[in-house]
Amino acid sequence: MIDRGVLDELGRRITQAVRDGPAQDMEKNLRALLSAFFDRFDLVARDDFDVQKKLVERAQAKLEAIEARVAELESRRGAPPAR
Repeated sequence: MIDRGVLDELGRRITQAVRDGPAQDMEKNLRALLSAFFDRFDLVARDDFDVQKKLVERAQAKLEAIEARVAELESRRGAPPAR
């Protein structure tokens, strides 16, 4: 039978070889490449997008309310003043 310590040592060496080997370098290079690629685009995180969307929706609602109020005031101005 093979000694358990030999198997453990073999497992550690394989793990280290994979971690320190070309696969690890390739992963780092791929991450750097993808990061550089996506940096060229004007991308934002979904959370940031959702926050900005809510702000725009609130601003649009306020603008609609102001426009309605202005229209109301303009229509009153054309009518004779109420006593």
